Amino acid sequence: MKEMIEKYRQNIECLNRQVSEACIRSGRNSGEVTIVAATKYADPQEVKIINELGIDNFGENRADELLCKKDHIKKRAVWHFIGHLQSRKAKYVVPEVDYIHSIDSIKILEKVSSEAERSGKIQKVLVEINISREETKYGLITDNVIDFINKAEKIDNVELKGFMTMAPLTYDMENIREIFRKTRELRDKISSLGNKSSFTELSMGMSNDFIVAIEEGATMIRVGSSIFK
Repeated sequence: MKEMIEKYRQNIECLNRQVSEACIRSGRNSGEVTIVAATKYADPQEVKIINELGIDNFGENRADELLCKKDHIKKRAVWHFIGHLQSRKAKYVVPEVDYIHSIDSIKILEKVSSEAERSGKIQKVLVEINISREETKYGLITDNVIDFINKAEKIDNVELKGFMTMAPLTYDMENIREIFRKTRELRDKISSLGNKSSFTELSMGMSNDFIVAIEEGATMIRVGSSIFK
């Protein structure tokens, strides 16, 4: 156990250093970037350990795992649902999370709104964008974003906070950079239209590409193996 704790401590220190260095290179403050520990492949005890080591934002892909891992943590933590949200799972997810990163349909957003009203809360959500138009990925294509937001802003009990995207599985970092840059530019364009939503958040970048994501404006990075490896 001591060896595991020390390994995770070193991983977190390395991750914090990389985040800080990426922010310095891009003229940003490291406080602008939230590290969201992706817990998909971690067990509840591992999540508890890294919480005690100072990580307090967690992202889970599955509703049942979210409930299990959240119950295991004693300290206050911020939970993000980062997987594809099925309508039938919304009633389990909404009461438990601060953010949902994967909204890409009005139907799902209306279901989230209904569950948020039932829970007496305003649910913060991110709109998932499929910049690369990959058929295997969820998310809105760019052409549909403005119409979606105009409809979404009429729905009660939800707050649109920004965008989430996933880069293609490639070693071509310039391709990845372009995806992140286009997502940021889309966020900036939407923000300039004077919508009532703030669109302050950009959830992009995982363990293999979070440095590029930070350089291109990410405010949330979703990292798993960088911590738990």
